[in-house]
Amino acid sequence: MRKTALKIICYFMFSIVMASFEEQLDSLMEKSYPKWVKRHVEIPKITVYSILEDVAKKYPDRIAIDFFSKKVSYSELKKDVDMVASSLKSMGLARGDRVSLMLPNIPHYVIFFYAVLKLGGTVVQTNPLYTTHELESQLSDSGSRIVVTLDDFINKVTPLHPSLVQKMIVVRVEDFLPSALAFLYSASKSAKRAKVKVPKESWIYSFKDMLSSEDQVGEEPVNPETHPALLQYTGGTTGVPKAALLTHYNLVANAYQIREWIPEDYRSGISYLSAIPFFHVYGMMTAMLVPVLQGAKIILVPDPRDTKMILKSMHKSHPQAFPGIPAMYHSILNHRDVGKYDIKSVKFCMSGASPLPEELQKNFENATNGMIIEGYGLSETSPVANINPMDVSLRKIGSIGLPVSNTYEKIMDLETGTKELGPGEIGELVIKGPQVMSGYWNNVKETDIALRKGWLYTGDIAKMDENGFFYIVDRKKDMIIAGGYNIYPQEVEEILYKHPKVSEAAVIGVNDPHRGETVKAYIVLKPNETATSEEITEFCKQYLAKYKVPKIVEFTGELPKSLVGKVLKRELRNKSA
Repeated sequence: MRKTALKIICYFMFSIVMASFEEQLDSLMEKSYPKWVKRHVEIPKITVYSILEDVAKKYPDRIAIDFFSKKVSYSELKKDVDMVASSLKSMGLARGDRVSLMLPNIPHYVIFFYAVLKLGGTVVQTNPLYTTHELESQLSDSGSRIVVTLDDFINKVTPLHPSLVQKMIVVRVEDFLPSALAFLYSASKSAKRAKVKVPKESWIYSFKDMLSSEDQVGEEPVNPETHPALLQYTGGTTGVPKAALLTHYNLVANAYQIREWIPEDYRSGISYLSAIPFFHVYGMMTAMLVPVLQGAKIILVPDPRDTKMILKSMHKSHPQAFPGIPAMYHSILNHRDVGKYDIKSVKFCMSGASPLPEELQKNFENATNGMIIEGYGLSETSPVANINPMDVSLRKIGSIGLPVSNTYEKIMDLETGTKELGPGEIGELVIKGPQVMSGYWNNVKETDIALRKGWLYTGDIAKMDENGFFYIVDRKKDMIIAGGYNIYPQEVEEILYKHPKVSEAAVIGVNDPHRGETVKAYIVLKPNETATSEEITEFCKQYLAKYKVPKIVEFTGELPKSLVGKVLKRELRNKSA
């Protein structure tokens, strides 16, 4: 009895302390928030599909998708989603089944995403550039037995039938191209398509066949707070690939949180340039789910690396919003033909996935007259947790901004993760909010490491200032310890970006017999520039303590990156090993 009573008292005291902390944070945040943003917003307990259904009723004639001038209204989009859902059900898709979407940003992705969720299925986000080996690993872990993929990628999938893949649905870019453009596209791909022929097998279905169903199926009833909508694979906080399990409520919550952050003038009737890949949770949320919630037009660009196509889309379609990553903004500014295109329509950009260099932010805003707002998130937070205010008088350049509505954050000590630190102190960022995942798919051990007493331990080293703004110092796993000193690569990279000859930079720790680790910098120079290692290190000495200055500088033509533009430091470390 005594132990039970003690537990009750401890829990009660903990609840009081937490309530006090949350009240203090609310008070602090409200002073820093833009006037139109509420610290707390009401988040409906609804499904993701129901948002599309509601928007299609409100704005049936609004353009939902613009794909190389092929326009699809919201009513047409819902009709396609409903027909595909009916076909999927006739194929045997049942509540709880996982479906891998192995697609770039094409209309099919949007349609299948909502169709799978309508039936109570779970979308498995799959990079279309995966090899068969990588796909095999993900399918084995997720238990997905249906793969939706582009005809160009079927040779990666067919070797996995029937051991892992039971059904494959094949889509073609031409399905949604205007007829003349579809003909030209097919002709330009003819040589390649001669090698990639879709087999006529009973387990392979075509997208066009799925649009023939006239059966009406209702939405499968699910509990939005607990039912899995998405499996998003991530390195997580420990670097081991695993899937963050995101519920309908997680995704709906984050869409409402982001919409709350957008100024009133841009909450309805605008258009988004959606080049950031949907298979990445950041692209899926900011370039698809949020636009649908707003009833906005989604201008699709399938390849985020095709800078010329992005420029053409900006010039022709005049989007107001352009969610992206620093690498995309950098590529636009450095494209040789950027001056030929009108990019002034862009009013706001949400930048994520990697740190936004101050110089890049300044130059892009000068080129567009718009704003780049740096934010922060993780697959585990659906993904957005922080955004800078979309107000030049409030934002803090170099910061990841403030926690979005209904979200709480604090800094905990790096050693034990149990001691809360004050403003200006460096520790691990932890987060609590309705967008935080319910756990990792089939991985209790990793879930227990990441989620503790309702808080997500991010693995990111950060600090908070006296106004409630947060700053990422670095990844916990990327921190360099040299001669007993903690060195944060991001701090060194920021200085390297200030060098007038440097286009891109990445910093890692390499083994050193005396210091344990030492700092190595990989540098990509701007076109037609030359530099020496000594020139780079001397420049760094002006801004950094001696122990932080790179001891090794390697010039390279390019940095290894993921499809969404993150520098793959693991590859750099392997290269330097």
